[in-house]
Amino acid sequence: MQSIVEGKGINKYFGEFHALKDIDLNVEEGEVLCIIGPSGSGKSTLLRCINQLEKIDSGGLWVDQELVGYRIDGEKLHELNENQIAKQRLATGMVFQRFNLFPHMTTLENVIEGPIQVLKHSPKETREHAMQLLDQVGLAHKADSYPIELSGGQQQRVAIARALAMRPRLMLFDEPTSALDPELVGEVLTVMRNLAKSGMSMIVVTHELGFAREVANRVIFMDGGQIIESGEPKAILTNPSNERTQAFISAVLN
Repeated sequence: MQSIVEGKGINKYFGEFHALKDIDLNVEEGEVLCIIGPSGSGKSTLLRCINQLEKIDSGGLWVDQELVGYRIDGEKLHELNENQIAKQRLATGMVFQRFNLFPHMTTLENVIEGPIQVLKHSPKETREHAMQLLDQVGLAHKADSYPIELSGGQQQRVAIARALAMRPRLMLFDEPTSALDPELVGEVLTVMRNLAKSGMSMIVVTHELGFAREVANRVIFMDGGQIIESGEPKAILTNPSNERTQAFISAVLN
């Protein structure tokens, strides 16, 4: 199986703060990886580096077989410009805690904006694909609604459809349910479950341990900018070997 993400010795600093410490990571195509850990452990920073919203300070990161942020010419590395980075970024779709929908656009307009404006796809085909995606997330009937008319869960489902409309090879989710009222969490997780079943490669930062147990192929526990423990969901979530992992899971469940 080919890797969709490969990281070797990734380090990231924010000033003096060492946010990611020698991270080694491998995610196979079609794998669902869930990342858990306390706030400030580096989970979101790792996702943002994969999506090139942050630049790593050392190490190497490959997404869909391409070295992120650089071009190799013989034995030299050349930094990519903004346009080249934007092109690389198309391999990934990212869903954030906040939905970030355009308030002045309808649901359908939010979903078709990227494919038409960025990818220059045909408006007709893009609309058809967008309606299929909205149907997939259970919101085809809200195509003409504006974000203000939607619940938080519905807005997040539109955000997922919008990311999928760009036909990414990898989906990144940064705590996609953390900003939602508890009764709306389930509808977003259902969409994500179905996406996982479809074979989409996914990396999910989440506190939803039940979701991780049910959907993930593998779970990583991060703390202090490091991967502390990695393994099958049952092993990590039921019988972790590391004391820090044990303490975190106990605190989340109680």
